[in-house]
Amino acid sequence: MDLLQTIFFTLIALGVLVSFHEFGHFWVARRCGVKVQRFSIGFGTPLLRWRDAHDTEFVLAALPLGGYVKMLDEREGEVAAEDLPHAFTQKTVWQRLAIVIAGPAANFLLAIVAFWIVFLSGERGIAPVAGSVISGSLAEQSGFEPGTEIVAVNGHRTSTWAAVSRQLFGYIGTSGEIPLTVTYPNSTIEYALAVPVSAWLREAEEPSPLRELGITPPFKLDALSLGAVAEDGAGYAAGLREGDRLVAIDGESILSVEAFINRVSASANTEVELLVEREVGQLLISVTPKLVDRDGQQVGQLGVQLASLGSYPEELLRNVEYGIFGAVIRAAEETAETSMFVLKSIGKLVVGDLSPKNLSGPITIAKVAGDSAKSGFDNFIRFIAILSIMLGVMNLLPIPVLDGGHIVYYLIEMVKGSPVSDAVQIVGYKVGFFMLMGLMVFATYNDVMRAF
Repeated sequence: MDLLQTIFFTLIALGVLVSFHEFGHFWVARRCGVKVQRFSIGFGTPLLRWRDAHDTEFVLAALPLGGYVKMLDEREGEVAAEDLPHAFTQKTVWQRLAIVIAGPAANFLLAIVAFWIVFLSGERGIAPVAGSVISGSLAEQSGFEPGTEIVAVNGHRTSTWAAVSRQLFGYIGTSGEIPLTVTYPNSTIEYALAVPVSAWLREAEEPSPLRELGITPPFKLDALSLGAVAEDGAGYAAGLREGDRLVAIDGESILSVEAFINRVSASANTEVELLVEREVGQLLISVTPKLVDRDGQQVGQLGVQLASLGSYPEELLRNVEYGIFGAVIRAAEETAETSMFVLKSIGKLVVGDLSPKNLSGPITIAKVAGDSAKSGFDNFIRFIAILSIMLGVMNLLPIPVLDGGHIVYYLIEMVKGSPVSDAVQIVGYKVGFFMLMGLMVFATYNDVMRAF
């Protein structure tokens, strides 16, 4: 059932994103007088098709992993004289440029609409106040103590932990100092702190800036809830099941996810006793964490997904209400910030500041789609917004085959006064195609390896 739900919500998300993207091309092409021969969602065998008054064929195909808009084009065959004015190739370079840009633009517009829906009900965040500071960590060495609040990162004001994390991401892979502005407990005086870093998190597969700094929010943990439990893992063999609540380990209360993970990691091939809560009551389960390799270190692992159950102090909750128009402005800001975040991530991957292991493919996208749908309507809508932004940004990359590649060709045409030759474009498309296929294979490989 979980697999079917994941597939269903993945198809819903991809269907919405592809439809908006292709509709952007379609709508502007029509406005520019181009004859659209086919508007297809999906590839392969048509499942449903119809024609409109403009003789455009609309197709819903069997393989819903993309789509396309086929326009009248002299490069694809002979065009009748009466239809020639409606061919894509007969339009001005500005019109062709507008048609190409319209696809990614539609994705950004979709993201704004999706975020607007989310922000209509307001926004909630947690003030970036340190609950605990790990002994010997970068934070402690730099002067952090429990109750310290991060009010700015490199001059950018940060009112929530999410804002802090986003600013810290910009320092991944760098060496030098992270300039922070903080206030200490019972004081409003702002102090400057500098956290020294060297090639920070450059090789991390799933970089977590806050965890690396050694700061945890003041979260009151009630229990750890188990999500997926791998059937080949030590936890499943010992009797742990999805939905179990872990309360204690070896008779000691579990204080945080990090503390639990560290305890398990240090207990490879050593039996530990877990106090577990189920609907039938509490029970003790003895389990021996399996020895695995994690980032070059031999550690213990249960093979389970963990989720924290608990609450944050009420005084640290920050709620912001938006009106209809205020939500539009906030949605546009979030879209712009997320777009820059995605662009910076790509840049870090290219220059090597971010490990290529962070590149995710269709399996991870499908999993996140299913998980976000399970966690509520708002989270699923937010997921669609973020994925739409990623699709928009990726399509604008200057790679032949993508919209960005076409944009480069048209910009060159504007400069030189004539189109890029067909021979050059064909070579570019072949190179771009193999680049994309290579990235897809690598990203899928990462997905598969994460499962193990």
